[in-house]
Amino acid sequence: MNKRTILVIELAAVGLALLLWWWSTAKPDSQAMSEADFTNAGPYQVAVSVTPNKPVVGANQLQILVRDNNGQPLSGAKVRAVGEMPAMGTMSAMYAPAEITEVAPGRYEGSFELTMAGEWPLAVDIAEGENHVDLTFDMATGREGLRLATATPAGEVAYHTCSMHPSVKSATPGTCPICGMDLVPVTHEEINSGSIRVEEGRRQTIGVRTGKVKRETVSLSLRLQGQLAYDASRLTDISLRFDGWIGELKVTDEGQAISQGETLFTVYSPELLTLQEDYLRARRSGNARLRSAARQRLMRAGITDPQLQWLAKRGKAQDYFPIFAPSSGVVIEKHLLPGTAVKSGETLLRLADLSRLWVEAFAYEQDLPLLETGLTADLRIAGQPAIPATVAHVDPFLQRDTRTARVRLSLDNEAGRYQPGQFAQVNLQVPLGEQLLVPEDAVLVSGHKRIVFKDLGGGRLMPVPVRTGYRIDGQIVIRDGLEEGDAIITAGTFLIASESKMKAGVAQW
Repeated sequence: MNKRTILVIELAAVGLALLLWWWSTAKPDSQAMSEADFTNAGPYQVAVSVTPNKPVVGANQLQILVRDNNGQPLSGAKVRAVGEMPAMGTMSAMYAPAEITEVAPGRYEGSFELTMAGEWPLAVDIAEGENHVDLTFDMATGREGLRLATATPAGEVAYHTCSMHPSVKSATPGTCPICGMDLVPVTHEEINSGSIRVEEGRRQTIGVRTGKVKRETVSLSLRLQGQLAYDASRLTDISLRFDGWIGELKVTDEGQAISQGETLFTVYSPELLTLQEDYLRARRSGNARLRSAARQRLMRAGITDPQLQWLAKRGKAQDYFPIFAPSSGVVIEKHLLPGTAVKSGETLLRLADLSRLWVEAFAYEQDLPLLETGLTADLRIAGQPAIPATVAHVDPFLQRDTRTARVRLSLDNEAGRYQPGQFAQVNLQVPLGEQLLVPEDAVLVSGHKRIVFKDLGGGRLMPVPVRTGYRIDGQIVIRDGLEEGDAIITAGTFLIASESKMKAGVAQW
């Protein structure tokens, strides 16, 4: 076979291949879509076709054309499509997702595979920027073409829904099939922006009121529960620096009032007796050095100047030596009896000066950053008029079991009106400086989130997540999300919220 013959055969093969390609592209199942094939969906015009024209079990091709209302191809959209065979009996639903890519401006193609014969309704989703439309088609194996079932309505209104049953959606006005209420329109603007439109008549019906975000200098009132306690700096423990035996006991009961210098009890101690004799002997000797040394030994034994003067007046060592009260107070602890032996260092009596008391209250963890020494407070004790006081101390740690910290205040009690153990209510005024404030009714609680509706004008409202602070006299501190002067809804927020969820489908809720 010569080269000329070979060339002729090759050209014939190429021609045959081109003919077969033309035939495959020109067969009826892939006919170009006409103007009649386009459907208005939201702000777009959409045409959808399938190849083969009668879907088959196995691989199928999907073609989707998208253009704007001016007829220009829409590029860069996110297009998704999936066929679904509904569940039947014990058989679960089956899905046939299509892998969609943009092959030309406004032309999107992909393939999907049907696993069995039957009905496979096709859902097409198109999203571009803030716009989003949905279309559904009736599709079945062996049946020609696609039949449009639903599509996002074109124009301002996206759909109609029920105020009480947001799951109800209708392309046309009507009544709710559940409760019979008139359906209300939901616009594309509301869906895309997250805002809703509430007309003036509707506002009056549901009692909507508006106001402004204010900035004011405020203080926070904190109410703490506390109890009166002894002032630890005014407690006196009575103990000995030597062993001995108790003689006469002047203190008979706890609660007994004691004056400074008053005899509490007498004590016998061989050690103390020896020290007394040495001291008196040194005084009689006239030797100043000996006298000073003996005096120092007595003072190291806890003997005070008034006791030394008492001993010098008598001029003779005393078997039972008196122990004087170093300060005035009330006996709050008593650990001795006449004739009992006592050891050096044992606490025998405890005296409390009640002319000043402590108020111990407890603050929660979240309030601790606000508390500091010097804050003024009003105390309420036993229903009496308010008593001024100041914060003297805040514990730098929390109580493990209650997660609270102790706050201590000082209370004058010269008149002796109050007793340790009494309950007290502590009212503190904490300055917070300038804060953004809105009425409590303006803030809607949604789980862990807080929502305020901004009034954008023209009947439009926008739900705005905010970060809140303390409640102060019917107002709430706004830490983030709003600015001074913002117009907001101050009443009717609950009913506005139901409409917002229904109309705009607010994702952040």
